Amino acid sequence: MADLHAVQEVDSGFEGTPISYSPRTDDAIALTLLACFFLSSIALARGKKFLSQQVKDFVLHRERTSIFDSSTAADVRYLLVLVLQTCVLSGITFFNYFHDTCPALMDHVSSLLLLGIYVGFCLAYFLLKWLIYMFLGWTFFDKNKTNIWLESYSALIYYVGFALFPFVLFLVYFDLSLTNLVIIGSIILIFTKILMFYKWIKLFFHQFSGLFLLILYFCALEIVPCLLLYQGMIQMNNILLIKF
Repeated sequence: MADLHAVQEVDSGFEGTPISYSPRTDDAIALTLLACFFLSSIALARGKKFLSQQVKDFVLHRERTSIFDSSTAADVRYLLVLVLQTCVLSGITFFNYFHDTCPALMDHVSSLLLLGIYVGFCLAYFLLKWLIYMFLGWTFFDKNKTNIWLESYSALIYYVGFALFPFVLFLVYFDLSLTNLVIIGSIILIFTKILMFYKWIKLFFHQFSGLFLLILYFCALEIVPCLLLYQGMIQMNNILLIKF
């Protein structure tokens, strides 16, 4: 009788409601952000002179040879680390965006796999643009201006990472709404594109008649790739939903 009563008590229970996935409780994201913090701190502490010089040269636009020619291997390593950090933080931003817009994706696909895919997309995006800039610059412009532009482009990328870091922290741990995510992300993106266009004008604009052509090139190389990146991620999400 005692056993029967125990079985009845067990059967009378009800199934609990599973807790939905949240990025703030994901250990992988927490460790990734912690690693980004330490790597950026080391890069700033040891490569501060090199990094600050790039900002000065971007703003002042000095006609000179690229500082890539005079930089040490350690300086370049710090720059690459910061560029990689920007890709990682951009990937986390997209991860949170799709967590809000497509929650079913998080229930079917591993969060670590999704994060890796988004970071890979961002890394491929920046690398492909770097190669396109290098090819077009060395084809239509002189090598010195091309190197200066690539240097300025790199400086913008890793300083965007510094802007993204507090944004991502608020996004993950303070439950930033989707509307605020889109607004703040758009502000960072637009401001970055404005700085890029400013540098384009300083480097490649020689006469007013070429301004329209410069705007067309800018849209083709800066606006269209962003749209392709977003559409590529959406298509990848659809494929993952079908596969899993």
